[in-house]
Amino acid sequence: KPEVIIHYAEQPSTPYSMGGARAATYTQFNNVVGTLNVLHAMQKYTPDAHLIKLGTMGEYGTPNIDIEEGWIEIEHNGRKDRMLFPKRAGSWYHQSKVHDSHNIEFACRVWGLRATDLNQGVVYGIDTDETVLHPDLRTSFHYDAVFGTVINRFCVQAVAWALLTVYGKGGQTRGFLNIKDTLQCVELAAKNPANPGEFRVFNQFTEVFSVQQLAEMVRSAANRFGLNTHIGSFDNPRVEAEEHYYNAKNTSLLSLGLEPHLLAENVLASMIRQIQKDKHLIDMEIIHPKIQWKIEK
Repeated sequence: KPEVIIHYAEQPSTPYSMGGARAATYTQFNNVVGTLNVLHAMQKYTPDAHLIKLGTMGEYGTPNIDIEEGWIEIEHNGRKDRMLFPKRAGSWYHQSKVHDSHNIEFACRVWGLRATDLNQGVVYGIDTDETVLHPDLRTSFHYDAVFGTVINRFCVQAVAWALLTVYGKGGQTRGFLNIKDTLQCVELAAKNPANPGEFRVFNQFTEVFSVQQLAEMVRSAANRFGLNTHIGSFDNPRVEAEEHYYNAKNTSLLSLGLEPHLLAENVLASMIRQIQKDKHLIDMEIIHPKIQWKIEK
C-alpha cells in the first residue's frame, strides 16, 4: 500500500476567520498555501503517497438539493458530465476548505496524485478509548464561542449557567459525529487508499441534528443530574439560513466498515459528568459570541 500523508495542519475555526481582515487573510494563507506546499512536496518527493486531508461539510453550505459525496452527475442542455458538487461556503474558513478541495482535485487530475478529502461534520465528545488510559492523554475540549462546537458549549452551559444559547430559530441543521469516529474514519481511509489520479470525497458524519434538537437533548440529559436547564433564543451572530432543507449522503465510510458511536442520552450524560468535575475551570466570558458576520452600516 502507498505511504499515507495525513494533513490536519489548518486553522480550524469558522468564527475566528470572520474576525476581520487579519484573521481572514491568515486563515486563507495558512490553509490554502499550506495545502499547496503539501501537494508540491508530494509531487516532487513521494508522488505515489495517499493524501488524507481534513475537509468540512461546511463547504457545501445548505443547498435546497441533496448533498452528494463530493461529486455530482449532471445533465445540462442534453449533455451529461460528472463534476465537483457545487460549493456555497458560509465563512472565510469554509472558503479556504473549498479552495483546498479544488486544488487537490487539480493535483490529482494533472499530476496523478491520489487523495481522500474527509468532509467532516461537527465533532463532539471528550474521550476516546486511548485518552481514558491516562489523564495526560486527554484531548483538548473547546467550548468557547470561537473554537468550541455546539454540543460541547451546550453541555458546559448546562453545568455552569443553566441556559443554552440557541442562535436564532435553531433550525440550523448539520451532520455530527463522535470524536471516536473521527479516528475510525482516518483509519478506514488509510487502509483503503484512493487510486492514482483519484480525488475521493467522503462525507464524514454519522447523524444529522438541528441546533434546537441538540438543545433539547442536552436539557434532557442535564435534568438527570438535577440541573434546572432551560433553552434560550439569542440573536444569531452568523449569516446563515436558520430553517432549511438538509439531506447529505454519507454512505462511503459506512460501506468501508465504519461503526458509528451515536449520540444517545448516556453519551451526553457522560460528557456532563466529566464537565462537572472541572466546573471550577469554566470561563463563562468566552462562551458568548463577540464576532459578528454582518457589517454594521
